[in-house]
Amino acid sequence: MNKANIIPDHDLKRTRNSYPLSSSVLSGLFSFLDSFFLFVAGVASYAVVVGDPIYMREIYLFAICFIFLAYFFVGRFAGIYSFSSILSPFMNFSRLAVTCITTFMLLLAIAFTLKISDSFSRIWMYSFAFSSFGLVLLYRIIGFITISALANRGVCTRNVVIFGSGEQANRLIEQLSQRKPNFNRVIGVFDDRQTRTSALMNNYPLLGNIKELKRFVRREHVDDIIIALPWNADERQVDIVRQLRELPSHVHLVSDLVGFRFPNKPSPTHFGAIPMIEVIDSPLSGWGVMLKWLEDRILSGILLLAFLPVLLCVALAIKLESKGPVFFKQKRFGYNNQIFEIYKFRSMYFDKIPEKVTQQATKDDPRITKVGKFIRRTSLDELPQLLNVFLGSMSLVGPRPHAVDHNEEYSELIDGYFARHRVKPGITGWAQVNGYRGETDTLEKMEARVEHDTYYCENWSLFFDFQILVMTAFVGFINKNAY
Repeated sequence: MNKANIIPDHDLKRTRNSYPLSSSVLSGLFSFLDSFFLFVAGVASYAVVVGDPIYMREIYLFAICFIFLAYFFVGRFAGIYSFSSILSPFMNFSRLAVTCITTFMLLLAIAFTLKISDSFSRIWMYSFAFSSFGLVLLYRIIGFITISALANRGVCTRNVVIFGSGEQANRLIEQLSQRKPNFNRVIGVFDDRQTRTSALMNNYPLLGNIKELKRFVRREHVDDIIIALPWNADERQVDIVRQLRELPSHVHLVSDLVGFRFPNKPSPTHFGAIPMIEVIDSPLSGWGVMLKWLEDRILSGILLLAFLPVLLCVALAIKLESKGPVFFKQKRFGYNNQIFEIYKFRSMYFDKIPEKVTQQATKDDPRITKVGKFIRRTSLDELPQLLNVFLGSMSLVGPRPHAVDHNEEYSELIDGYFARHRVKPGITGWAQVNGYRGETDTLEKMEARVEHDTYYCENWSLFFDFQILVMTAFVGFINKNAY
């Protein structure tokens, strides 16, 4: 048996620390670099031809700014920022040249129209044009070589799982393996009809059915799930997609066999010319991951410093009222069903014997201390979770994490319950600012909370987070439902 394509266990562990390529991130990065090198070319040409760029005349500065802005918009129209163009600099040489020529022709047209062409040095204009094209082409070639080398080392590859073991899956694996450099790494093949297929699929072992696929995605880092089934099995595909909605991965449907028989133009995505459509988008991908990371680290750091006096006062009050630790730690399910420890101020009397079943706090709960009643009402007991956010196990905004045994209970009762784990849990969330906070003594209340959490996961944006944070400041701290 040829095991060349079977991913060893130590390689699976390495994939968790990879930095997968995103077409949107790559496009944004190269847009910035194009503008930067165009500006450098303009300033350098001025320094060589005209004089000291520190004392640059305003009309030259205007021309340079116009060039990198116009280049950006013309380049978007010409398609030089698509995934395939960025990773094929030699094949797209003509596109880069046409974009550069068009941009400078626009500058000349404006200069002639405004009758200011005599104000520019012609030698500077020619130097600027040729150096701009040369710098952009050079750095794109270097960028391609660098990204290719990182892909070959598995640093910036996307981890792909395929569901299906028929001819569609065979064709898909062949096309993925033929791409050089290969930015898509197949780390598993699954099928719920294993008895009808062989144990190997293009030298990849079949790892199980849909349930085992979900367990695999929660255990390993998976960027994309591709469903490779005949399109006449539409009901089966709909059911599979429904089950995969709760996973934090992109889900795609690959074309039926006829799609592989016709040549396709390169796609702007990381899958190139392979015919497929995306049916489920990951809640946080591309620039969203970075924005969310910056939001959590910056704001949690500021809030920790701002609330430091309050944190010290609450800790002292807890210590003076009753014996036991200041902080309460409990295991919760977080992002992608991974268990983490959540921090809270202790609001109940300390009992060394842990409860086997987590009991939600109720009105006039005798376990709650006087200080605990106050900090629960005012949400001050949640403040230590800023440490969870700063350390990365939680976010400021996201679905509230539930106790492990509650998670297991409600996942059996509520369809799509685990979809709320497609993002990191938060200190506050869309459900909480809409009144679904505190005790959930009926199934209807929990269903409403899950519905709001799922809505947040599917509609995340930075503005949505700020909206929830502002609403929390007005309605989230004092809450009659928190006991």
